[in-house]
Amino acid sequence: MTMFKRMVCFVCLALLLVLPLSAAGQKDSQEDGKIKLTFMGWGTDAEIDTYQTMIDTFEQDYPNVEVEYIVVADNEFDTKLQAMIGAGSAPDVFYCQIDKFMKYTATGNLLNITPYVENNEIFNEDNVWSSIIDLYRYDGEMLGSGDVYALPKDVSVFPIFYNVDLFNAAGIVPPSASDPWDWNDYLDAAKKLTTGTGDEKVYGTGAYSLESAVWSNGAEFVDQETLSQVTIDDPAFIEALQWVADLNLVHHVAPSISESASLSDYDRFKQGKLAMVGAGTWSLGDFWQNCDFTFDVMNWPVSPRTGNSEIWFGSAGLSVSSQTKHPEEAFNLAAYLAFNENSQRTAYQKGQAIPMLKDMAYDEFAKLEQDPENKQVLFDILENHARVATQSKTFTQEWFADFNSNVGVVLNGERTAESFCKEFKPGIQQLLDDSIALSKEFSL
Repeated sequence: MTMFKRMVCFVCLALLLVLPLSAAGQKDSQEDGKIKLTFMGWGTDAEIDTYQTMIDTFEQDYPNVEVEYIVVADNEFDTKLQAMIGAGSAPDVFYCQIDKFMKYTATGNLLNITPYVENNEIFNEDNVWSSIIDLYRYDGEMLGSGDVYALPKDVSVFPIFYNVDLFNAAGIVPPSASDPWDWNDYLDAAKKLTTGTGDEKVYGTGAYSLESAVWSNGAEFVDQETLSQVTIDDPAFIEALQWVADLNLVHHVAPSISESASLSDYDRFKQGKLAMVGAGTWSLGDFWQNCDFTFDVMNWPVSPRTGNSEIWFGSAGLSVSSQTKHPEEAFNLAAYLAFNENSQRTAYQKGQAIPMLKDMAYDEFAKLEQDPENKQVLFDILENHARVATQSKTFTQEWFADFNSNVGVVLNGERTAESFCKEFKPGIQQLLDDSIALSKEFSL
């Protein structure tokens, strides 16, 4: 792997730099002759159970390898991983958040797995969703280009889940691919679905995805050609943000920020007190167990301005440490967890993800006799309407975090979208400039 030049002034990344390979925590072959690998991830109890099942089947198929599964809380994961890397005891395979991917690659901590991808016997790239493999490429400047440094752990679509029972009671016909809703249709439905008062209050919608509103309306957080200019003062952006805020402020069809803080939209939906909510497909297992009503999925409405609908898709990576003593076996583990048919079947049957193998998704998963009925919506979103979040394409995400930490003044009615976007743009631009300057400190 070609190393990147070191930038001594960036203290936060210092621990990430690869140390001499003392590999104090690396375990080689055991007395029984098996190769010992470590795998580190995070997750709910259901996800941990899913991955333990996958690991067990991997060990059956690769009897010369034994895997130690290390689970770390998601909010402690990055700190723990940096400490292990700094101590020379990095896990052989580990989760890599897409927002951290470029930094871990740039600091030389991820193995270049391109040769293994091109010569693997575990999966056929033609049978994988087209956006997935390329997502974890990096050429030192741009996400999605260059060599491969991770495999997708999963792919998560973010549709609108809706309560079929509430729709039927209100006489609402959901949208379809041939007859999509626009924002006005969505608002009309949300008004009809909002009923009751107090503890019996049912809201028509949860918080609307700002990314979907902005992108569908033809606007961007940052220009997409150079990723260097913040564009939140675009009138189309301002219009989208104000529309999202007004669902609560003007139309009262969505919970307020304080109401969502006391009971999340997600939990409100499971309790039958919210008719429509944006949620990822990782929620399926939970919804199967805890929703006592029929639910289905729809695509995000099109913008009346553009006629388009866009939404983000989620993914985390499975990376192989550049410190590993067993790169081939470590890659086999990552590839097995990502693409092996038995692993993918385990994941979708436990409601953790839709299959990343397209033939399995269109055949087995589509025919699964569990909600949602219209699983084709998920495939349509993934192939035609989903995109990588803008902040995942920039070297650091402080600019986006600053936007998110302050935009609440619009959502709670303290500021208009226009005044907020124009006033906060310079500060957000400075944070993006800092990210760009930092990325230039690293080169192949």
